[in-house]
Amino acid sequence: MKAKFSRMWMAAGVCAALGGVTLPAMAAKSAAAPSSVKADAKGDSKADNKANAQKPLPADAIASVNGVAIPKVSVDAMVKASGQPDSPQLRELFKGQLIANELLKQAAQKQHYEARPEVQAAVEAAKTMIVTRAFMTEHLNAAPVSDADVKAKYDAVVATLGENEYHASVIAVRDAVTAQTVLDQLKKGGDFAALARRYSQGPNAAQGGQLNWVSFKTPITAGNTQNWPQPIAEALVKLPKGGVSSEPLQIGEQLWILRVDDKRATQIPKFEESAPLLRKQLEQVAMEKATAQMIGDLVKSARIQQ
Repeated sequence: MKAKFSRMWMAAGVCAALGGVTLPAMAAKSAAAPSSVKADAKGDSKADNKANAQKPLPADAIASVNGVAIPKVSVDAMVKASGQPDSPQLRELFKGQLIANELLKQAAQKQHYEARPEVQAAVEAAKTMIVTRAFMTEHLNAAPVSDADVKAKYDAVVATLGENEYHASVIAVRDAVTAQTVLDQLKKGGDFAALARRYSQGPNAAQGGQLNWVSFKTPITAGNTQNWPQPIAEALVKLPKGGVSSEPLQIGEQLWILRVDDKRATQIPKFEESAPLLRKQLEQVAMEKATAQMIGDLVKSARIQQ
């Protein structure tokens, strides 16, 4: 049942958040490991390299790449964004990633990649996104979500649940010939999950067509099927545990073959367990409403030609 609530209510990466490139661990480790400084083809003298290598790091830096300091706060931010327990090993890994990123950036700059049209376009797109997010963060006035709002949402969802809940699998195909092939193989004892992985073009095909637990009030009525297609909901509550639909069910342009994997009394999670997910969903809805309102107000005061 928790999986069902998660599906109903739930509405990247470390380096993505920091605008960096995530590198393989071996590359990061290699970048972080001490190594002798090599002069480039046109390079500096060995004496200059030695002097640079021995130059102490700034107090707020954890490394330096060709004179460019890697600040400690960058590692701090990566550790925080990762959600992992802080440790010397984790910090060493992130330091290696930052060093490797700086090496790659400097190599790209030497060859003037920043002047390429496709790079400039990507930079401009990223700049637009960052500026827009900053503007929305400061000016978006989303309605606060109260504890009473969360409880009301919980009660409303619970009120849609029936006496029983069902765990089902589906095989969804696009033509009657394939549907009949699947049904024939099932009648011969074919494995439903294997057939789903082979033929299905529907939800969770790679997982054998398994769907989340779901509960409906019975008799099934339009608009009260937890967003499931009504013919599937009606067939689900009628089939016994282990039962398979004898005929494919027409759902849009697909033909669905349904199996009831399990059936049990509805298990409702406690309000305290569900509240965080509910609050997050309600906050997302509030943000969407506020965004629509903001854009609507901007449209009213703008001159738009199409």
